[in-house]
Amino acid sequence: MQHQKYTSFKGIIGSQYFLYFGVMGIFLPYFNLYCYHIGFSGFQIGVLSALRSVAMVLFPLVWGVVADRLQNRKSIYIFCSCMSSAIWIFFLYTVDFWEILLITIFYGIFYSPIISFLEAFTMDLLGREKKSYGRIRAWGSLSFIMMVMLFGRLIDFFPIRIILGYILAGSVIQALIAIKIPNIKTKKIKAVTLKKTVLLNRRVVIFLFCAFLMLVSHGTYYGFFSIHLSKAGYDNTLIGITWAIASIAEILVMIKSDMIFKRFPIENVLIVSFLVAAVRWLILFFTESIFFIFFSQLLHAISYGTFHMASILYMDSLSSDMNKTFAQALNNAVTYGLGMMIGFFLNGYLFEKISLSWLFFISCITALSGGMIFSIFHLSSYKYRT
Repeated sequence: MQHQKYTSFKGIIGSQYFLYFGVMGIFLPYFNLYCYHIGFSGFQIGVLSALRSVAMVLFPLVWGVVADRLQNRKSIYIFCSCMSSAIWIFFLYTVDFWEILLITIFYGIFYSPIISFLEAFTMDLLGREKKSYGRIRAWGSLSFIMMVMLFGRLIDFFPIRIILGYILAGSVIQALIAIKIPNIKTKKIKAVTLKKTVLLNRRVVIFLFCAFLMLVSHGTYYGFFSIHLSKAGYDNTLIGITWAIASIAEILVMIKSDMIFKRFPIENVLIVSFLVAAVRWLILFFTESIFFIFFSQLLHAISYGTFHMASILYMDSLSSDMNKTFAQALNNAVTYGLGMMIGFFLNGYLFEKISLSWLFFISCITALSGGMIFSIFHLSSYKYRT
């Protein structure tokens, strides 16, 4: 009976990943492309992307602290899911930049904490089986693949505007299913020692700085990869295929996550992820050949897949039971928030000043810098411990 309940809970969490990343599979490749088609400049697209990232910096931390203090993560998760879905409706009624800017700000307040809360739910649910995290997270990657392929094809035949309605539908369904998420309680501890366990932990600070650089390097990819391919003459169907290839590669490593992390230390997985990311951006700097673009997308398995899983596990290992939500929110805020914000701003500013290929070269140097700093710190820490 207990096993059946546990399996049911895993199914609910898996459905949340499936819907969340299904929406992302429409949003990430095609929303900026939609903005480009309605006449926004590269700088305006960069500003919108950066604003979403500002929200990822601020509001997951705010909501995370509130959830940990109140020990009521589920209610806040449902509230944010419902509010973000409601606010998305306004995107359907305007193409004005300033109005879309305002909607983006309010949307980000409620949308930004959803993924960090979901990661914390998953860590609590898995307990001692945390290294199998990738098997649940893989449902998100599967959904992402389906959506990028489907909508890459659809917007070759229908106006790209159709993505807005489908994003709304997926968000509403996710919010409704969220009601069924298990309300896992952690043991009460008198003092929540955020300072000692998270904020002033030297390993956390170094890792977050390096992870920040890693996500800055992804700013070109997430903000302008679809536009890069469109400018190179590739159609929307092929753009969808390239995104799908990345997600297929990602899902394969996530399914094997327990084997990867049983065999290799988390720190080593992180170092390799940094180096592979640098190689990936270097390929996109040198060539627009579809063969090499496909190959670079396969590297997403490591530059994003193993890096993301290792980051979640690394932060979880450095945080106490009472700080789990805050730790994951901090990780998302500094990386997917602040890192992506700087990456989007930088790329939006440089978009019309230098070629897109040179933006990928800057990304290469940025990822390589993060990997080198983390490697040096890891080696020095290892020598000190031994």
